[in-house]
Amino acid sequence: MAFDPEIPDPPRLDAAEDPGDYDAVEEPETRTGEEGRREALAEFLEDGAWEDAFDEWAEHTYLSDEQFEAALELGVVAALDFYWNESAGDVGYLAPTLAEDLPEPWDDRLARADRADIDEAMDDLGRTTSEVLENRYIDRSSEAFGYTWE
Repeated sequence: MAFDPEIPDPPRLDAAEDPGDYDAVEEPETRTGEEGRREALAEFLEDGAWEDAFDEWAEHTYLSDEQFEAALELGVVAALDFYWNESAGDVGYLAPTLAEDLPEPWDDRLARADRADIDEAMDDLGRTTSEVLENRYIDRSSEAFGYTWE
């Protein structure tokens, strides 16, 4: 049986972070003062970017159903975070990792290799979502920073 999970709700993008903390973000030498456009990214995720990225990721991931269930229950999928860096023209992501000490029953159910697999898969989901946002949802036809926000 192939991995075919139900698509969870997109991450909420609650906490603004320092752009330097995100993977796939080139931090510019000077800041332009942008807010990271978190609301726009959240809208893109709700409007289909999350579903598109999740489907693409699910086709290629090697996670088992139990590993994915653990990722959902332990909150690592919901804790993915994204940041739009207007100055550099990229979307970065933060993929959380599983804690060393997991709560019951996951502490006994997930071997160290499973934990590493989940961490790697969440990084891949973050990267895939970042690429989908950049390549399919952000309008690159504007002169201001090269991008348009609807």
